[in-house]
Amino acid sequence: MKMTAFATILLTCATIMACGDTPTQDNPTSQKKAQSDAATAENTEQSDAISPLYKDGVNDQNRGDKTGKVRIHGTINANGGGQVTLSESEGRNYSVIATTQLSNRQFDFGEIEVGRGFYKISLNGESNAADIILNPDESDLELTFNASRLSANRAATGSNENSGWFDYKTKETTNANEVRKLRQSIKDAGAFRSRIEEQIKQKEKELVDQQHALMDQYPGTFLAKYLGWKNPKYPSNKGRFFEDIDPLDNSAVRSMAPSDRIQNMMRTFSGGTDSGFLACIDIVKAHFEPNPIALESVLYTMLDGFYNTGKETICQYILDNYIFDEDCGADLSDAIRIRAQGIINLQLGKTPPNFQIDRWDGGSLDLYKTCAQNEYTLLMFWASWCHKCEQEIPNLGPVYSKYGYKGFEIVGVSLDQVRNTWEKAISDNGMTWPNVSQLQAWNSPVVSEYKVTATPTYFLLDKEGKIVLKPSRYFEVDKFLSEKLK
Repeated sequence: MKMTAFATILLTCATIMACGDTPTQDNPTSQKKAQSDAATAENTEQSDAISPLYKDGVNDQNRGDKTGKVRIHGTINANGGGQVTLSESEGRNYSVIATTQLSNRQFDFGEIEVGRGFYKISLNGESNAADIILNPDESDLELTFNASRLSANRAATGSNENSGWFDYKTKETTNANEVRKLRQSIKDAGAFRSRIEEQIKQKEKELVDQQHALMDQYPGTFLAKYLGWKNPKYPSNKGRFFEDIDPLDNSAVRSMAPSDRIQNMMRTFSGGTDSGFLACIDIVKAHFEPNPIALESVLYTMLDGFYNTGKETICQYILDNYIFDEDCGADLSDAIRIRAQGIINLQLGKTPPNFQIDRWDGGSLDLYKTCAQNEYTLLMFWASWCHKCEQEIPNLGPVYSKYGYKGFEIVGVSLDQVRNTWEKAISDNGMTWPNVSQLQAWNSPVVSEYKVTATPTYFLLDKEGKIVLKPSRYFEVDKFLSEKLK
């Protein structure tokens, strides 16, 4: 039961523009609807008015990207030591660039070549982590984590970037909690609804004021530039919506700014229609096209968002016309094609990655070998804390009993972290089929490989390991098997 905010925004989208061309449809009714949607999108009021929420955080000191060596070291108040990992961000994705050991509560990565942007420090796994800012303008970064949880009490003496960032995150979290409580109270507000809505607007304005204050306090930092990207300069002009983000500035890629701005654009200008999304996507592509690095990042962000909403046809348009097209994808690297292949392998008719994971009752399970031994194998990603899973599992039992002797197998892949909790849920729910888990919750490698964003998630595989069905409910599996295993 989890989905990214960007994926939620894209949930109603069903198609995508191909390299600037207008998509055609064979169905006349659909074509008329698309024309009507396009007219609606074009009639959206446009304005060149500069937003009162906008503040330019860019100056000569922080303009563009900059690379250089930074020494990263510090203290973590944790017993037992362990491995400290440093990862570079690309939107919501991270890649490991260095590791070191925590010894006597001290860690030191030495000097590392980095560019401006967000990075992540984690201790003994990704679940215990904190975002930090690295900027070669600050060549020596000393971090102090006063608790074993890195996201708790932390400090960065001598670093304007991180002193300001830690301060902002505290303010942002407090503000988000206050807004969430107000939103929860709206449904029962009755006549006071408008008053609560005004309070929400005021809280949102308070956060913007805090952003502007920190920009003034720490001018010339990457933080000031990032906070300036929070609010578009021309919020009512679709064609100028990205104008304040320099497409050639690679430091933007090491942040959530492009992803958040895309989400904001979809919400503001798409109208929830196919043609509205098409127009937005085309503008995003055109804006970042001068910089292949940034273009790859935003293309994958949109591809990932559409995939996570089950819109595989849209993904195919992006793959065919943006990434693998000889003209549109000419300047893209092999890296994005490799990343895109991970999504291709999860589509119907394709073969997802194999895994060998320890079973709860001993031994290891090899997915491909399991598939080869059965006509059909159902992968079920679930968790003991998932209420929807609790509703589905009792209904899977009869399906397993009905078709198990005909060559049907179920493999449960748990997103639990605590072995006792996982094993108790298996016993309590009477799950007699094989169950495996890497006990790393959402950070489990298999969850990443299968791009699982919600539980339960199903993949039905044939004897060759190919995906034949991606059901959302148990009865879809029952119907499929009733036709195939007679």
